[in-house]
Amino acid sequence: MTLQAAALLRLLQLASPSLPIGAYTYSQGLESAIEKGTVHNESSARAWISESLSIVADFEAPIVWRLLKAFSERNAEAVNYWSECFIAARDTAEFRAETIQMGYSLGKLVLDLNIADESLRTILANQPEIPLPTAFACAAEALAVPHEAVLLGLLFSLVENQVLVCVKSVPLGQVSGQSLLFSLHAMIEKASRHAQLLNDDELSNWAPGLSLLSMQHEIQYSRIYRS
Repeated sequence: MTLQAAALLRLLQLASPSLPIGAYTYSQGLESAIEKGTVHNESSARAWISESLSIVADFEAPIVWRLLKAFSERNAEAVNYWSECFIAARDTAEFRAETIQMGYSLGKLVLDLNIADESLRTILANQPEIPLPTAFACAAEALAVPHEAVLLGLLFSLVENQVLVCVKSVPLGQVSGQSLLFSLHAMIEKASRHAQLLNDDELSNWAPGLSLLSMQHEIQYSRIYRS
């Protein structure tokens, strides 16, 4: 098997919705938006996911980019710093619990599969709490996936999960869901490039409307998702 093929297959597995970390149980605030009627058809779903993607491109993706560099250099101090920054930026209990639960599950999977070398395992094991971006970056580095491809895989998996929420809960038909996903490919690529270019002082997760929807989700009467 060529190195290129091996890296692609590893990325596909890492970004797969079948990865046992519980991604399908979270909607990242989208369930509240559907409940409020903000998202109610394919057009409004595309607008919501596009805006969510821009938020990720301004904060989560750039942090993953920095974590990838930190893990590749085995820089434990940088890993600690960016992990703490990401956790501190989760501004509702649900968003914080989401990233910690998924990060813990993926981190445990990395250790159980024994895919990381001793230095990576040590850095990961020494984290007080492991958010998802940290575990994802560690797994990608352990699997020797090129950093640019890692960002694309991460962004695609986040968008795909949002589309699946819309298919099940708006609801959208399967064809509409796939059409929506196809229409976002160029935006995913643009978001990846944008995330790589941001300076540290340009990172921002400012999204007060999303924060309010997340807080309302905590007391929503009927819920399918955990966020």
